[in-house]
Amino acid sequence: MKSEKLSQERLLALQDLDSSLMQLEHRANNLPHSKFLDEKRLEYASARDLAVAASTERSDIKHELLKSEVDVEQVLSRIEKDEKLLASGTGTPKELEQIQHELESLNKRRSELEDVELEVMVRLEGLDSRIAELSKRRDELAIEVEATIRERDLALAQIEQARSATKSDREVLAQEIKGELLDLYERIRATADGIGAVRLSDGKCQGCHLAMSAAELTRINSLPVDELVRCEDCRRILIRLS
Repeated sequence: MKSEKLSQERLLALQDLDSSLMQLEHRANNLPHSKFLDEKRLEYASARDLAVAASTERSDIKHELLKSEVDVEQVLSRIEKDEKLLASGTGTPKELEQIQHELESLNKRRSELEDVELEVMVRLEGLDSRIAELSKRRDELAIEVEATIRERDLALAQIEQARSATKSDREVLAQEIKGELLDLYERIRATADGIGAVRLSDGKCQGCHLAMSAAELTRINSLPVDELVRCEDCRRILIRLS
């Protein structure tokens, strides 16, 4: 294929723009903000779930505390009733003796229940502190997630701005390249990792980076400047700049 030197140079400039677009696409898909955001979202989800689990546990402990309080109240009511009976002196000596024994058992039971109640209250107090810490960490992470989203979106907007400008330059330049040459370039680019045209520099194809034989270089150098050259190995278009 014949192609004037200027068209070949434009083709190389077009490749530079396409390479820039690929780099911008890679940057957009591999933003550090995105990875950091994923990590923060996982941390937030973990902190949120822990806070929910702690709140559920608190509800269970509150129920346990309520039961302990009811048990203590019931025993206190029994003690109060027996103490009144004992103080009244009503009943036979045997009955009064039985009431006295029952009071001793009830007071022992009261002490045990109050110990249980105190233990539950201590657990609840410790859990309240833990819930406060977890909630604080959850809220801090929520703020970090929102901040990271803003930073990511800003970075993506900057990339998109650069991509839009590059695409605009590409459209203008592509119109200056003959259709047959442009079609060949696009076909090669579609099957060669997005690289359709490269420089021939220092006896190497800058696409596959393989050195050419002396015979091949001699052959290429003997060709007219408007003769389109392709690499024997990767089949990309080679642009001779000298």
